[in-house]
Amino acid sequence: MTYRVGYFVGSLSSTSINRILATALIRLAPDELEFFEIPIRELPLYSQDYDDAYPPEAVALKEAIASADAVLFVTPEYNRSIPGGLKNAIDWASRPWGENSFDHIPAAVIGASVGQIGTAVAQQSLRGVLSFCNARQMTAPEAYIHFTPDHYSADGTVSDSGTRDFLRGYMAEFRDHIERVLTVLPRETDS
Repeated sequence: MTYRVGYFVGSLSSTSINRILATALIRLAPDELEFFEIPIRELPLYSQDYDDAYPPEAVALKEAIASADAVLFVTPEYNRSIPGGLKNAIDWASRPWGENSFDHIPAAVIGASVGQIGTAVAQQSLRGVLSFCNARQMTAPEAYIHFTPDHYSADGTVSDSGTRDFLRGYMAEFRDHIERVLTVLPRETDS
C-alpha cells in the first residue's frame, strides 16, 4: 500500500539545511511512501479573528493535511524552540476550535543543525505542541541530525554510509509507524 506523506520544512530560508535533509529523506524512503510538501511561507499570522472566514492560504493548508495519510516535520531549532513560521502553520491547521487537522494523524519529527545537539530542544518543543494537537507521533527512533555539508548533495544523495543507513532506517520505521496507526485509526482523506 502507498501512503501519501505531507512534509513541512520548518525553515523559510532558501538555503535551508533542513530542506536538504528533507530531500535526502525522500530519496531514502521506502517506495510505499509518496511525498508532497505542505508550504507555509505565504500564511498570514494566525488570529482567531479569521476563524469564521479562513484566507485561501490557510484553507489550502488544511486541505493539504486532509489529503495526507501522515505528516513529517523537518525543522531547524531557533532560540531553543521551533521556528515561528512552523508554529504559525500548526496554529492555522489546528483551528478553529473543533477542526484540528492533526487529530489522530501519524506524524514524525526530525531536524538538522550545524550544532552538536541537532535540534533536540526544538523537537521536544514541537512534540509538546503535536501532543496537544492529538497527532500520533513516532517516538523512536529519535533523530537529531548534526548536519555536515559534505555528506549531502542537492539531489538528496547522502555520501556518508552511516548517516545514509540511519536515515534509511528512520524512514522505514516511519512507514511502519504509519501502517500501525492507520490500521487502528484509518483516516478519511479526500484523495
